[in-house]
Amino acid sequence: MSTQAHSAGLWTLAWRRLLGDRVALVSMSVVALFIGLMLASSLDIVAADWNDEIAVGYARPSLFSATAVTEQAPEPEAVSAVIPQVGAGDTAIADPAAVLKQLGLDDIKITDPLAKELDQILATTPAPEIKPREETRPFGADKWGHDVLLKVIKGSETSIFVGLAAALVATVIGTLLGAVAGYYGGWLDDLLNWFYSIFTAIPYLLLILAIAAVLDQKGMTTIVLILGLTGWTGIFRLVRAEYMKHRTREYVQAADAIGASNFSRMFRHIFPNVSHVSLVQLSVHTVGFIKSEVILSFLGFGVPVDKVSWGSMLGEAQNELILGYWWQLVAATLAMAVLVTAFSMFTDALRDALDPKIK
Repeated sequence: MSTQAHSAGLWTLAWRRLLGDRVALVSMSVVALFIGLMLASSLDIVAADWNDEIAVGYARPSLFSATAVTEQAPEPEAVSAVIPQVGAGDTAIADPAAVLKQLGLDDIKITDPLAKELDQILATTPAPEIKPREETRPFGADKWGHDVLLKVIKGSETSIFVGLAAALVATVIGTLLGAVAGYYGGWLDDLLNWFYSIFTAIPYLLLILAIAAVLDQKGMTTIVLILGLTGWTGIFRLVRAEYMKHRTREYVQAADAIGASNFSRMFRHIFPNVSHVSLVQLSVHTVGFIKSEVILSFLGFGVPVDKVSWGSMLGEAQNELILGYWWQLVAATLAMAVLVTAFSMFTDALRDALDPKIK
């Protein structure tokens, strides 16, 4: 009994090429690590206490264990030193008995009507706990005493989510419009190309800044919509060209001969053969949108003040750098550089693995 051997499909061959590329494996591991940190941060598994003031302001970075110091109340001498002098001679207001004696009012008895109530409140109210603050942190702290490392992890949640979500929106829009334009052609193709020309005629950065200024609403959803609705043009052009090339192929004509609908031919027959283009563009635009979110947040059009992202950290770091506090700038820049580099290398490897011309 003979068995017929089946040839490996496109995705199987692509996966084999990725496993054989060491650079692709390393970059994919780095990207997976950052995405794992993003998911863990969103579930409050890590960096849930990033907003706690656990260190002194601008605590310096150190690779050694931090020394805890307790914020103490100022000494009485320090308090009396800043109180202005009143009365005759050198008598200070910090000594009210001496002032009353000089004025001949030391025999006057003053009764506080709320003394008992105040004593009860003080007796039932616990004393405020003085939390120790650390002088150093492994990657330093900002001016409020927030750990910079925890801020970087929490900021990755915003930046990576915005990049992935906006790239998904742009890929869906670009793929759908490109498929319609490339498959049908004619006046519909001309209309969509005119629409495409309008978006590409305006510089991209100027376009997203103008839309962000018009909307005047900060938030992750707003940033995703701004980037997704303006970044679909490159995907549209590539998918349109692929559909124009495949719509006259024999397998599409055979599907037409057996009565397949236009929708079936577009998405059941042609799309599986061009899906690698959309997948590569998804990863390419993710990198670009992460950088775009950083630019928007840096310029003040990004996340609100109660959120943190790599862009907002860079916005804070520009003032700190003048004072010589460089660690927040280095931490945010280093994290973004590592992710963008790994994502770009993974995208190149994915493009090579999914190229049908490579055997």
